[in-house]
Amino acid sequence: MTNIFGYLYLVLAVIFGITSNGFLKTTNGFTNLVPTILCILTIIICIFFLAKAMMIIPVGFTYATYGGLTITAVTLFGVFKYNQTPNLYSIIGITLIIIGVILVNYLGKTN
Repeated sequence: MTNIFGYLYLVLAVIFGITSNGFLKTTNGFTNLVPTILCILTIIICIFFLAKAMMIIPVGFTYATYGGLTITAVTLFGVFKYNQTPNLYSIIGITLIIIGVILVNYLGKTN
């Protein structure tokens, strides 16, 4: 398989990871049945695609990209859906995460 499939799997993992985290708040501590089931299903699908991506792309690149994109997207989700505005330190931290993902993907070397 080519790297394109690896990145496609990675994008799907990020999408399902974001979806799972989106359902997480609505589960109300896993007491609401439907959001809980959706949260569990989407995280299982997320992990499936993440595992498929790791078969093609190096583990460090895969997980750094998944983590960085998911953290950033879920933070933005919280801003738009729940009006949870991050403070200056959170914005700096997320910016550093994004910079780190870019560095790992474009300048990182693997054997």
